[in-house]
Amino acid sequence: MNKQLTQKLKQLPSSPGIYFFKGRRGEIIYIGKAARLRNRVRQYFQKSRTLDPKTEALIAEIRSVDWTPLDSEADALFLEAEMVRRYQPRFNILLRDDKSQ
Repeated sequence: MNKQLTQKLKQLPSSPGIYFFKGRRGEIIYIGKAARLRNRVRQYFQKSRTLDPKTEALIAEIRSVDWTPLDSEADALFLEAEMVRRYQPRFNILLRDDKSQ
């Protein structure tokens, strides 16, 4: 994890919202929602956590993170769906489970 990413993780708010993981060229590679941005985003970078291969591949490509704090989890759910449709990040497709097909 690079220094810039480490610094950004320290600035995460505890509010609900959506987060954007970005790749090497600044492109959005994954969009997620969270009831508490700080807790959810930091989970990806915990060393003690066992991850599946697809999530490990995602983490290996993350160079930056941005977020949008919102007033509620419901707002986060709707905005996440809209942003995924708009940007079509490749890891949102790869990490989708069998139930949503």
